[in-house]
Amino acid sequence: MPKKRRKLNKDFEKKINSSKKDVELVLAKIFDINDEDIQKDYISAFNGVVYLYDELKEDYEQKGFHDNSEELMKKYKNAFNIFELEFEI
Repeated sequence: MPKKRRKLNKDFEKKINSSKKDVELVLAKIFDINDEDIQKDYISAFNGVVYLYDELKEDYEQKGFHDNSEELMKKYKNAFNIFELEFEI
């Protein structure tokens, strides 16, 4: 039985690429922090956002765009927004 092709969505791919840039920018800013204790706090808090981004990206690469894709993006964006509100970067 042939493998089912994954459904692609150009707009969703743009959102994922934009999210990747946001994650990389925040990580770069965190790694620029000189105080190790503060840096560790920020990394610890941002790990949840990175995890959700990785989950979103992997899901799209494996399954393509499906019913749950927008929900995963929503969870990622919510976590990112909460991080931005709680931590000055």
